[in-house]
Amino acid sequence: MTTLSVPDNRRAVMLALAAVLCWSTVASAFKLSLQYVSPLQLVSIAAAVSTLLMAAVVSKQGEWSGLGRAWRRNWRWYLALGFCNPFFYYLVLFNAYDLLPAQQVLPLNYTWGVLLALLSVPVLGHQLRTRDLVAALVCYSGVLVIATGGNPLELEFADPLGVGLALFSTLIWCCFWLLNTRIGGSAPVNLLLTFLCGLPWLAGALLMWGDWHWPPLAGWAGAVYVGLFEMGIAFLLWQGALMACDNAARISNLIYLSPPLSLVFIALLVGETIQMATIVGLVLIMLGVAVQQGALRRWLLKR
Repeated sequence: MTTLSVPDNRRAVMLALAAVLCWSTVASAFKLSLQYVSPLQLVSIAAAVSTLLMAAVVSKQGEWSGLGRAWRRNWRWYLALGFCNPFFYYLVLFNAYDLLPAQQVLPLNYTWGVLLALLSVPVLGHQLRTRDLVAALVCYSGVLVIATGGNPLELEFADPLGVGLALFSTLIWCCFWLLNTRIGGSAPVNLLLTFLCGLPWLAGALLMWGDWHWPPLAGWAGAVYVGLFEMGIAFLLWQGALMACDNAARISNLIYLSPPLSLVFIALLVGETIQMATIVGLVLIMLGVAVQQGALRRWLLKR
């Protein structure tokens, strides 16, 4: 007889909060780690650690038999996904963190949700809604505030390359998730195969650019932390939360806690003074995301 899992919303909230806490620390971990290692080194070590973690998860769940079947069905997709993430996405993102203060890259990276909705129109044939356009307008007005240091009318960007890389990383991330729509099955299996396909790209880049030197202990610690928490444990915690709750809406809004918590960690751990332009821009970006997801409309209807 099959035992059905009983929803446990309290456990789901605890798991979701743990995932949000993990995600809230990674911006600080990125910035601190890049003091000791290059962006390519950071993503290479972190990806290797995450691959080992996912292999352990697959082993614990007894899913190795499904690994071969998944590869035979979708090997072309896994090759494309592995190039997007971890190779290209994190390489671009970490270079953005290397050029800009963490407090600027963090909110810029959160625009991917709105961009995903816009890209799904031509790629997946979804309908373009009015709220998607409104969300994009609000969201990217926040980007403009952050990128210009609080002077959007002057259109003078402090570091155009860093801003461009941060926004380009959101495009890569959206492409990764659009490709993911083609694949079903086990999430740990898919992630393991994706990272296994990404590691050769990283190894090739290290050989081509000669970008390897033995990092100090602090560099290793930071890269391992990123691999475990940004690329692995947080994902598993969130997946567990979704499986434990009876309605994803119960935990979906908890993700809005991550950006302000991240700014607190950036101030405390990295030592950056949080600028008013960052706060205003972040509020606009999160407002845009809320409009896109319909959260703002649901909140107003409850009033």
